[in-house]
Amino acid sequence: MMKNKCALFLASFVLFSSQYAVGQDNKDETEKTIYRLEAMGSAATGENTPFWIVSNRNGVVPLDAGNGLLRAGVFHNQTFGNGFRWTAGVDLVGAAPRYRNVYLQQLYAEIGYKAILLSVGSKERYNSIVDKRLSSGDMVLSPNAKPIPEINFSIPEYATIPFTGGWLQVKGDFSIGKSFDSAYLEDYVSASSKPKTYVDKILWHHKSGFLRIEDTLNEFPLFGTLGLEHWVQWGGNSTDPKIGKQPQSIKDFLRVVAGKEGGEEATLSDQINALGNHYGSYYFGLGYKLRGFGTLQAYHQHYFEDKSGMELANGIDGIWGIELKTEQVSWLKKIVIEYLNTKNQSGPMHFIRFDRDKYSGRGGGNDDYYNNGEYTTGASYFNRALGSPLLISPEYNGNGEIGFKNNRVESWHLGAEGAITTNLSYRLLLTSMTSWGRSSKPFLNTKSSVSTLAEVTYTHPRLSGWEFGGVVAFDTGDMLEKNAGFSLSIRKQGVLKNW
Repeated sequence: MMKNKCALFLASFVLFSSQYAVGQDNKDETEKTIYRLEAMGSAATGENTPFWIVSNRNGVVPLDAGNGLLRAGVFHNQTFGNGFRWTAGVDLVGAAPRYRNVYLQQLYAEIGYKAILLSVGSKERYNSIVDKRLSSGDMVLSPNAKPIPEINFSIPEYATIPFTGGWLQVKGDFSIGKSFDSAYLEDYVSASSKPKTYVDKILWHHKSGFLRIEDTLNEFPLFGTLGLEHWVQWGGNSTDPKIGKQPQSIKDFLRVVAGKEGGEEATLSDQINALGNHYGSYYFGLGYKLRGFGTLQAYHQHYFEDKSGMELANGIDGIWGIELKTEQVSWLKKIVIEYLNTKNQSGPMHFIRFDRDKYSGRGGGNDDYYNNGEYTTGASYFNRALGSPLLISPEYNGNGEIGFKNNRVESWHLGAEGAITTNLSYRLLLTSMTSWGRSSKPFLNTKSSVSTLAEVTYTHPRLSGWEFGGVVAFDTGDMLEKNAGFSLSIRKQGVLKNW
């Protein structure tokens, strides 16, 4: 259940951000058209590509082992007038083995004025406070799946609020999008021995607001971050004839934005709770600037799927992390340590018909993270988790099975990166995972796994724009198949035109 006043607070927070960020200058003055090319191939001892080679790669790397891909993109950025800018990008991928080997990964156009940006299309966006390369993955939106096509109005980078002495900065966004994975899902579920129903042509809405408190003059060492993020699946057409077409009028959209219950055309669950499948998170971060050394930050992302989670009845569920960023230690530029827990989920039982007028209490429970009764594909796109990959994407189910089977998880994660020499850098990931299955369908015995990755990247001093990469990765345990693999990549970036 999505409490109205909480949703309205979030909307107000984003509008507040927009109001005060209009006057800020655009920090990116670069005007150019660039190209990016990439060739990558990987091999493995198992049937799947090792976990950390395939995860948090924006859905580009195929899950099946023994794969290869070619990628080419052109991206443009140019300013005009007084504070206006426009950007555009097209990014084409050819990969095998994969459903439809050639596809558009990104295709977008944007127009911005100072800190404000309006974007239309598919773009790999990321606005989390957790590190994109070293974290196990944001629980609401990590870089794990293909980008959903959307109309997005945002303040993409932190902008200083006037009259605060540089102490307060804000960013946020408001968007509506649509899934285009219907043909893929139809093909995928055809492999199931039992009929599977799902909603195709799903509509999405999300909004976020982040407030950073920091002395931009660097005279006071402490800084903090607060944030809210709200996502909703709604609309679409269910292949289950008992559900059929979901409400998707303008009035229904306003209900979705405000987190209100559905009308008479909605399912019983959506009439009792809120229209659509809602989820989101609170962000808390506290950091300290170590003068002459770097920054140390502790953070927590508290995940929720309904009122009980919003009221913190799901205990410590979410990500707890520490990030150390150094300025003087080149061999260790950044290290991240995270603990993820999703075992509580507000208890094992869910009382959908709980009489709130007769009995006290919230009546919630069994939040069943990333799953939903009507939107059976859950918080996924092309069967890849939109949030943390540690809850194991439905694509791993195989045999046409949809939904998340491993959403009660406990994990420890370590990520580190640095430079071995001027031209040779590295990245390390180490993750231990234990899963209890789901509250409604627990495993008879817990499953566990350890996944690792070691990556090196080389840039030759006389080959401008070229980058050569190599990765080795391993999976052990019974949560994922025992596996070992490697990948090799070549990337090239250059300027087509300076404006």
